[in-house]
Amino acid sequence: MRTRLIRPLAAASLVAALALTGCAGTAAAPVDEPASATTVTVEDNHGSIEVPVAPERVVALDNTTFQTLSDWGVKLVAAPKPLMYDLWPSLSGGDEVLDAGLHREPNIENILAAEPDLIVGGYRFRELYDQLKEIQPATIETSPRDGEEHTSELKRQTTILGQVFDKNDEAATLNADLDAAIADAKAAYDPSQTVMGLITSGGKIAYAAPGEGRGVGVLFPTLGLTPALERAAEDASHGDDISVEAIAAANPEWLFVLDRDAMFGEDGYVSAKELVENAEALKNVPAVQKNQIVYLDGSFYLDEGIQAYTKLYRSAAEAFAS
Repeated sequence: MRTRLIRPLAAASLVAALALTGCAGTAAAPVDEPASATTVTVEDNHGSIEVPVAPERVVALDNTTFQTLSDWGVKLVAAPKPLMYDLWPSLSGGDEVLDAGLHREPNIENILAAEPDLIVGGYRFRELYDQLKEIQPATIETSPRDGEEHTSELKRQTTILGQVFDKNDEAATLNADLDAAIADAKAAYDPSQTVMGLITSGGKIAYAAPGEGRGVGVLFPTLGLTPALERAAEDASHGDDISVEAIAAANPEWLFVLDRDAMFGEDGYVSAKELVENAEALKNVPAVQKNQIVYLDGSFYLDEGIQAYTKLYRSAAEAFAS
């Protein structure tokens, strides 16, 4: 009985609705969806710039962006292939991806021939900024800036890339992962234990000054580490000369070590682990005796993106907590 009552009422309601719209006997016109934005204005290292959203023809030169672009499925039309090795095959591709060369010997002709809609420059290629802008005014540089707080710079870069490639949610996740890794490392660290950063290259051990340079240097201000040795940097990129005796005299409880040569595999290569742990003068250093040494991933020197730093802070958290 209830079914018979509902159907006439429903039919009457439908007729009334059609009469009110003046469209009895015809379908209502669909409502247009708002069009997606085709450009976005971002604040890169040089200021405000309008660039296309999700551009189709991208040239990326800044290695600190490569892992993010690879994870997001971005395809490139030109890239610095000698800098990439086999770390990002989806970016370096085959012959369809033109070789942009290295920053010391860039192939400007190939970048021009790629006809990019967007160029992601900066970092090693920052000296080419003016030339790149002439090729494509939509050229952005997002790499961490000198003198700025490093963690904020990594997150700023990721946020900008998220805006450009329509990956805002993914960018927010990357930033949150970094924050969590840092928080865990801070919580696990005992500030009474001293730390030293080292960089190895060409069979030699160099000193990484706290707060300076790549990788190990930025750990100190970010995590509030207590330096075993405080000495101003002379060469923040490659590290400063230091004797193993000076390292031993500093008596660090922890060592963080970046191996610059790990990815290159040149003749005569000696790993950071061999250099540090086989040095007779370091045998009695607490960090060596207690195996409190954190070696950065071999790919770190060629990566240096937010994912690499997140993994480094996670490694620190695990080491300090063990």
